[in-house]
Formats: sequence, C-alpha cells, structure tokens
Amino acid sequence: MSKHFSHDKNHHHKEPAEGKGDDPAPEQAADRDVNKASADTAGPASGEAAAGCPAPEEVQEPDRAEETAPEDRVADLEAQLAEAQNQFLRKAADFENFRKRMNREKQDAIDFANQSLLSDLIPVLDDFDRALQSAESSRDFTALYEGLGMIAKRLSSTLESKWGLKSYAAAGAPFDPNFHEALMIEKSSAVTEQTVQMDLLKGYTLKDRVIRSAKVKVLIPDPGAPAIPVPPSTAPGTGDTQAGEPEAQS
Repeated sequence: MSKHFSHDKNHHHKEPAEGKGDDPAPEQAADRDVNKASADTAGPASGEAAAGCPAPEEVQEPDRAEETAPEDRVADLEAQLAEAQNQFLRKAADFENFRKRMNREKQDAIDFANQSLLSDLIPVLDDFDRALQSAESSRDFTALYEGLGMIAKRLSSTLESKWGLKSYAAAGAPFDPNFHEALMIEKSSAVTEQTVQMDLLKGYTLKDRVIRSAKVKVLIPDPGAPAIPVPPSTAPGTGDTQAGEPEAQS
C-alpha cells in the first residue's frame, strides 16, 4: 500500500510549460536592480549632456602662431595713417585750386560784365569822332547840329532796344515822387494839384525800374497866383519823349 502512494505522488508532479523561460534566480534580479539604481544616480556620462540640457561648448585655445605681432600691427596702422594724410593733402590742394579758380572767374565776370554794352557804344564814339572832324574842316554849324542829332538818336535806339534803357518825360504829368524829383516849385492858379511844369533832366528806367528820377519844376495850386501854362500831360514811365523833342528811331 505504501508503493501505491509513492506512485501517485510522482504522477501529480507538474513539469514546466513549454515555451516559457524559467524564473530568474533571486540573486540575478537583485543584481539588475542595483545596477539600474547606480545608473540613475550616477548622472550623464562624461562628454554627454543630460536630457534637455545642451552640452557645453568646448573652449578652444587660440592659435598663438596665427596672431599678428604688435610691431606688425603698429606698422600697418602707421601705413594707413600716412595714406589718409596723403589723401587729405591732395583733397586740400584740389579745393584750394578750385577756390582760386572761382575767385578769378568771379573777378573776370565783374571786370568784363559791361563788355557787351561798351562794344555797342564804340560805334557811337566813332560817329562823334567823324562829326568833330567834319565840323573842324567845314565849320558848318547846321551840318554839325544835324550830325549830333543823328548820333543821339542812334545812341538812344541802341540802349533801348538792346539794354532796356528808356527815357521818360514828365512835363504836364501829376507830380509823383516815385518818378519825379522836384528841384523847383512855383505857385499857379492854372492847376488844381501838384503838376510837373518843366523837365530839367529826363528820367530813365532800366527794364521798367527807375534808375534816375526826372529832375523837374513843379507847380502847386494857388488861386491868387498867376496862371502859369502847363504843357500837355505825358504819362511817366512809358518811355515817351516830351513834345517837341526828337524821338529815338528803333
């Protein structure tokens, strides 16, 4: 009966299932836990950055062989300074030459500004010379008077047509201080306002600007004074000549 019990005990012993590994020994599992804990506490290895932190850049030592010597650097800076000074001196010389040239041209413009005007007056001077020579040889007053009248007309025409110089007569016009300068004053019952009675010197305008006011004699109203006649009115500043004077031919 004891043998039968022994057989049944062996029959109920189960074998490990196929395809499944044996359970690790307790010693091996303990070693793995210790190694994992050591790796977690040791931190990142040398030369490696921790998770999320960049690795520090390695500091490279400068190459002492490639650095420029202080003496060479000073020599280079001195050469650059010398070149800059040379450029400055050249620019200064160019500017001085330009300034002298501009001053010379400006002075030439001032000295010869009236060259064209004088060139137009030379033929008039020639006419005067011929008139004097003719009067010296003939002693004819009438011919001299007519010759001088022609010269005056030519001169007036040249100045007016080429240079804008016009003369204006003021006799008979109301007195206007912008155009007239009173040298003489006389009372008259023939006028009701200040009126120019006589031109003593003609006035002149240059391109409609008065460059010399007419020198005139002015009549002022006075009922008890003699009635001094007044010549026909002439508008000032128009370049018209006084009645009875020869007009310049254009």
